[in-house]
Amino acid sequence: MAITGAARGLGHALALRLAASAAVRRVIAIDDHRGDVVGVTWRLADVRDPTLAGRLRGVDVLVHTDIDMAADTDHRARRAFNVRAAQTVLTSAAAGRVGRVILVTSAMVYGAAPDNPVPLPEDAPLGVDHDGSVAGDLLEIEHLAQRSPRSHPGMAITVVRPAALVGEGVDTLVTRHFESPRLLTVKGCAPRWQFCHIEDLVSALELAVTGKIDGSFAVGCDGWLEEEEVEELSGLRRVELPAGLTFGTAQRLHRLGITPAPVADLRYMVYPWVVDCQALRAAGWRPGYDNAAALGELLKQRAGHHAVAGRRLARKEATITAAGATVAVIGTAAIVRVARRRKRGT
Repeated sequence: MAITGAARGLGHALALRLAASAAVRRVIAIDDHRGDVVGVTWRLADVRDPTLAGRLRGVDVLVHTDIDMAADTDHRARRAFNVRAAQTVLTSAAAGRVGRVILVTSAMVYGAAPDNPVPLPEDAPLGVDHDGSVAGDLLEIEHLAQRSPRSHPGMAITVVRPAALVGEGVDTLVTRHFESPRLLTVKGCAPRWQFCHIEDLVSALELAVTGKIDGSFAVGCDGWLEEEEVEELSGLRRVELPAGLTFGTAQRLHRLGITPAPVADLRYMVYPWVVDCQALRAAGWRPGYDNAAALGELLKQRAGHHAVAGRRLARKEATITAAGATVAVIGTAAIVRVARRRKRGT
């Protein structure tokens, strides 16, 4: 079997796990540079290059983890990379006669909405818009997966959708939400928080690699945390704002280039998107982390970081605003002043 993005992040963690697994005979690690995982065969390749097909000789299962979900990446460049990489991986795998491709997306593809059932069933419709958000990228990848059986008959596709990912090295808009001075909430709707520790995602991917589960399935801790529980565990207080002010000002911030994420991404901080991991439970899988423990790991990783609306700031600058993903007008003005001072100084 082979892993893309094996030199870093999720791919690195999966390569370490499978290199030590008696159930996997051989691991081929694919990336644009060699990583430090031993006991695997390294093959260097750019996942957007069609020559990737030549690196897939002898591969029966391919796990694609080389996806850009960074908070600071330009959304146009990120979309181009993510979609091109997924297209190339699928066509190269078909050309190389790979039997099954496992794509890692996110439970974000279900969408975050105030009226979402808690939890969402795994067969719920995908409720994301085709926009510049990270979730929009992942929806494009899901659509490629849906079309693949027609384009590449005979090659099976497995789609894995983790809840909000936490763990060493994970840096997303969700994790940055907890680097803020306050936790943003919208009046009339409290979020419910469900996490997925990277070690639990890796163990679920091992089941998929070894054929113990297939199809599309979600990965996450059992249940969820209410906002009050999150505040108690984190020591962070909330700021509650009207939905119109929240999303309207967030859109202004993004248009000004002050915050990295479009307004659609903010919905995942204030509305529920909890998933029911029924397929994994039926396969005998259980998470090693509960939501409280996963949140504890996230809070350890936030040490020394300060963010507002997904943008990392110095501590003094972050403290100017009163909220985590702050979209209050006073917060907007403060960030604009900081950005203008920086621009004049360059």
